Amino acid sequence: MRIQLPPVRTNVTAMSAPSRPVPVSRRARPAKSPLSRDAILAAAQRLLDQDGLSAVSLRRIAVQLDTGPASLYAYVRNMQELHSLLLDRTLGEVDLSGGSASDPRERLRSILHSYVRTLLDRPGLAKLAATTVPHGQGAMRLTEALLDGLMAAGVAPASAAWGVDLLLLQFTAIASELSYRIEHGHEMDEVAEAYAQAPAHDFPHIHGLKEQLFSGDGPARFRWKVDALIEGISQAPQPS
Repeated sequence: MRIQLPPVRTNVTAMSAPSRPVPVSRRARPAKSPLSRDAILAAAQRLLDQDGLSAVSLRRIAVQLDTGPASLYAYVRNMQELHSLLLDRTLGEVDLSGGSASDPRERLRSILHSYVRTLLDRPGLAKLAATTVPHGQGAMRLTEALLDGLMAAGVAPASAAWGVDLLLLQFTAIASELSYRIEHGHEMDEVAEAYAQAPAHDFPHIHGLKEQLFSGDGPARFRWKVDALIEGISQAPQPS
């Protein structure tokens, strides 16, 4: 007598070989752009534009370029050099046309206003400019334009050579102060109030000029500063 056994159910899926990811040829991936100093600076500029100077780091630049941070050191020595190159690249955005003004002083005002505006457009850049001296094409073009404006305004060449440094120091400091106020919401009302309450017997000049010390709007004071600096540079004894 034959005994008929029930059919054995087999789990075909379980018995089959485990599936593996289908390998993807590296040739199918888009080729990476060659690493270069320009590529590094372009990536740094994107980070600066998006999130300010604090976001610019070698690690984040390396992520953008799909490489390791160590590979960047073949093109930039350190963060100090990167900052100098980045600042110089940004100075290339300063409008050096002078607003097509025929008056040399007006051209200088326009260039310096654009310089301050460029530093304020990215958080942290004005502070960087106060501690970094770039020496690339951007900085040289700015210096050339300021020298041209000073000499066109009647300043002797030797005085202009020293005076351009004074202009950049002054207006970098202005940009740095304004940047701090913007970042921290600091207003001058509290400062003006403190000076207004200065006792006359201790601070007679402050007391007498308490209104004038804080008078005038931003454009008027900016214009006066440029004129005062040009006059001072022009009248000071020429460097020997």
